[in-house]
Amino acid sequence: MHGSITAGIIIIGDEILSGKVRDSNSYYLASELRDLGVIVRQISVIADDIETVGREVAEFSNRYDYVFTSGGVGPTHDDITMAGIAKGFGVNLVEHEGIKEILHSRCKDHINDSILKMTEVPEGTEIDFHDNMRFPVVTFKNIYIFPGIPEYMQSKFSMIKEKFRSSVFYLKRLYLNCHESHIAAILNEVVKKYSEVDFGSYPVLGQQDYMVIVTAETKSEESLNTALDELLEKLPEHVLVRVE
Repeated sequence: MHGSITAGIIIIGDEILSGKVRDSNSYYLASELRDLGVIVRQISVIADDIETVGREVAEFSNRYDYVFTSGGVGPTHDDITMAGIAKGFGVNLVEHEGIKEILHSRCKDHINDSILKMTEVPEGTEIDFHDNMRFPVVTFKNIYIFPGIPEYMQSKFSMIKEKFRSSVFYLKRLYLNCHESHIAAILNEVVKKYSEVDFGSYPVLGQQDYMVIVTAETKSEESLNTALDELLEKLPEHVLVRVE
């Protein structure tokens, strides 16, 4: 949709690519951002590799208004997200004094080199810390860098999500009792006419009263109603089960 705020999501971790861990972070972020009025244009899952992270994050940063990364920010050998971002933007990896103070305050006498590794961030990084956070939200340019553990990531995002709020989406769902092929020509005609409305068509199995869900979504309520009225007028009456 023209003029909308856009985002890209990058999931970082060999454990995701190998199937050892199921990714739930991209689904969570995509759902939350949609509710906030942000359009997610791309989701990428990449390996724990500095060159790959740097290249992907730099490309996303240039392409979208916001970038959200998940994974690779802990104290172990495979936590290379910060180094990758620094590499991608040609900046130094530096010790962040604000993060260092937080970790020293929390860990006290138990501080060690592994913990101190978590103070290293791309030069120019900013942090957003709340009292009930274990670790601050780390931001570099338009990139929001989150941990891979879903509970930590969701907790952090929930504290800052309002800063991303844009104009809302208007969404309608049509439940149809027919095969997609029976309404494809009609739907294609309406889709072509109303380019500002995003339509989707999804076959559904196992439901007794409907076989297809058609969605119509846009940031203009007037455009949605106009397009939907025309689609409903063109559809055979017997196929429509309900509109939500």
